[in-house]
Amino acid sequence: MKTDLKSLAERKLSKMAFVLIPRFNMMTLMTTIEPMRIANYLSPEPLFEWNFFSFDEPVVVANNGMQIECETLQSADNFDIIFVVGSWGCERFVSPNVVNWVRRQERKGTIICAFELGVYVLAKAGLLSGRIATTHWSCMPGFAEQFPNIDLQEQLFTIDGNIITCAGGTSGIDLMLQMIGICHNEQLASEVADQIMHHPTRKGDAVQRHTLGGTTDTIHPDVAAAVKIIEENVSDPLTIPEVAREIGLSQRQLERCFKRYMGCSVVQFSQLMRLQYARVLLTTTQLSIRQVSVASGFNSMSHFSHAFFKCFGKKPSQYRQAWPDNEASPSWRGTVYSLVEAARLNAQRKTQISELPDRSKLN
Repeated sequence: MKTDLKSLAERKLSKMAFVLIPRFNMMTLMTTIEPMRIANYLSPEPLFEWNFFSFDEPVVVANNGMQIECETLQSADNFDIIFVVGSWGCERFVSPNVVNWVRRQERKGTIICAFELGVYVLAKAGLLSGRIATTHWSCMPGFAEQFPNIDLQEQLFTIDGNIITCAGGTSGIDLMLQMIGICHNEQLASEVADQIMHHPTRKGDAVQRHTLGGTTDTIHPDVAAAVKIIEENVSDPLTIPEVAREIGLSQRQLERCFKRYMGCSVVQFSQLMRLQYARVLLTTTQLSIRQVSVASGFNSMSHFSHAFFKCFGKKPSQYRQAWPDNEASPSWRGTVYSLVEAARLNAQRKTQISELPDRSKLN
């Protein structure tokens, strides 16, 4: 049953509970809280109140190292909305107590909103089966693999009955502004948006990414079209001539466009997209390395392992955790930027070597 925020307007949405999963995204939390804080600031009387909860830890540490003191989840009850905030490692987060508590709240009719990888908690609780949902675009392949019965959409947020899912990042601002406008007053929502200088307010079905594959909005349209085709065919990659034919260019023209606008070849870019896809599957699913290799369009395990190590500095077997417990901060190597930067530096080194004087002539 798909619905929207207007169907929730009858409820007095004022009492909020934030359930924090270790290594949650602090930015996501702040984009949700700040619109409410400013609404309280602008209103004749406070409209919202919120509390932080954890089932196991009195203090929960975010992925940037900041800490939030929490109340025990066992004491949490009678809230209008429950926000489950999770990020790195939430796909492996196991807490039957949290799952059972969330189920009980949903049976009571409480609105439950999962941010970013917090959707794993709701999915494991069985609350998303047959529903529309979203999560951060970079984590979608692994989530879709693990929960094929969920209608996953790449958009800012979704509302299906009393379940809301939100992609995280700044999408929390758009969700809360719409909630303030519908449940209280559009004028108030507009003034909150002015205070945080967030314009325009995006709808829930707005796209998460302005561009695909790490490209920029000034990229050549033929390159953008090729990137879209490459992303859509990660598991069964097209050959470069096939990609060129799809967009009506010769292979030489396509290669020239990529070199000029992306700083790398089509083959290099295509391989990076497949490796990024493989990395997400490794960190979010239980697929074997061989299965991940095949799912990412590699015909040879040795080629996959070699390319993976060269790109990410780790063997596939070492990347089962995107952010290992023994590392103080996360690192997400292997971006388009790093590929282009490496190509630029390599070209620079070659130029410098070619400009060196010929020693044989000096003698």
